[in-house]
Amino acid sequence: MPNTQSNTVSKTPASVLLAAIPSVDRVLNMAATQDLIVEYGRMPVLTAIRAMLTELRDQVTRLDIAPPDILTEPAINSYLQSRLQRASRPTLRPVYNLTGTVLHTNLGRAQLPDVAIQAVIDAMTRPCNLEYDLDGGSRGDRDSLIEPLLLELTGAEAATVVNNNAAAVFLALNTLGLRREVIVSRGELVEIGGSFRVPDIMSRAGCKLKEVGATNRTHLKDYAESVSSKTALLLKVHTSNYAIQGFTATVAEKDLADLAHEHGLPFMVDLGSGTLADLKKLGLPSEPSPQESLASGADLVTFSGDKLLGGPQAGIIIGRRDFIARIKKNPLKRALRVDKMTYAALDAVLRLYRDPERLTQNLPTLRLLTRSVMEIDSMAKILLPVMEQALAGHAKVAIKPCHSQIGSGSLPIDLLPSMCLSITPHVRGRGEGSALKKIEQAFRSLPVPVLGRITDGAFCLDLRCLEEKYVNEFIVQLGQLSIIA
Repeated sequence: MPNTQSNTVSKTPASVLLAAIPSVDRVLNMAATQDLIVEYGRMPVLTAIRAMLTELRDQVTRLDIAPPDILTEPAINSYLQSRLQRASRPTLRPVYNLTGTVLHTNLGRAQLPDVAIQAVIDAMTRPCNLEYDLDGGSRGDRDSLIEPLLLELTGAEAATVVNNNAAAVFLALNTLGLRREVIVSRGELVEIGGSFRVPDIMSRAGCKLKEVGATNRTHLKDYAESVSSKTALLLKVHTSNYAIQGFTATVAEKDLADLAHEHGLPFMVDLGSGTLADLKKLGLPSEPSPQESLASGADLVTFSGDKLLGGPQAGIIIGRRDFIARIKKNPLKRALRVDKMTYAALDAVLRLYRDPERLTQNLPTLRLLTRSVMEIDSMAKILLPVMEQALAGHAKVAIKPCHSQIGSGSLPIDLLPSMCLSITPHVRGRGEGSALKKIEQAFRSLPVPVLGRITDGAFCLDLRCLEEKYVNEFIVQLGQLSIIA
């Protein structure tokens, strides 16, 4: 196989170069290619060969040149190996979340505890009683797998689960408010991630939005004056992803519940994130809980499973037995139901809440949120010399204090003290921004991508979410860090 130098190849006519390109069969029968077939399979290798040869022919045709070494067997094998590795890599990959946002929507939100992971594996690999009543020996209701635990932990009369909290709100409104008015404060018409807005969800649910009050101040009389024969229910939406400060007024849940019940109407609370733990006892900012909403008189409460609860993606609806029964009979319930893996993970996570004293030890979300600055700083000191070596000649590394945020619309203005590795490129002034982007891209290109944030002229890696069990893996892959000059 020719191995012509670049100055000769560049002058060779395209017809000669095209003729020199090996056939599919010839590449397929190379010894190195046979090894690739053993590793990846014949069809993936064949697809990669065809793609390689097509690219090569196109390059020769367009430019009348070919890379000098592309026709050698080692070069062909290297190309195929690289292409097959990329093709076989899963699209959903683990990453290091060093952004400073613990419950990062783009990065999968809550990490599941080991017991939940094992429960999911068991549900995936063996038949299970998803809709089978083991006691009665007949078909069962999949909600019965999770409902007793939710009732025990929240004090609700009944519960059901759908695939996320937006679905929970949608289903409840469609069931109780179809073609009728739902009263909600203007200051609670929130937009959640992905441009999903409460008014849009209400409209799609078939309800008529009745706005009351002003953006910053809503009073009980605003609700009372809007109640009519067209009213289906009163809704309170927890503004979990923003905060209005200053000249403000909101109505307490108990007062709204009393007003709704005075008129024979349901009162529903959408908590968004929702937590079953008393966060203040854990040294975290306070967040309203489903238990508190029920105690205030709410008839229905919706909240997420994969945010502060620390479980899988799910939307949980708890409340009055008669309303939950109506919701479960809605034909849309089947379209929004969850699978066996979600039930398995949610069941395992909820069981951890039975042991509140060890919750921060056993539940990753709360463990990460409650990590001490001292612990994070100790990790930073271990990583500093390794990071300095990996970035030698490119950037300066320093340990600096920073702040983490909870994320996923939870406690938006409350920050947690943390520590970060602050990486500042040697290039200052003109070109600094480009240098920062190259550093950020280099970390993102590691086998397990490392994601941080660029702020104040530095690439910052907040170490709150880097747990000790991953530190060695993190250090080892820094040897592959490659920053393009």
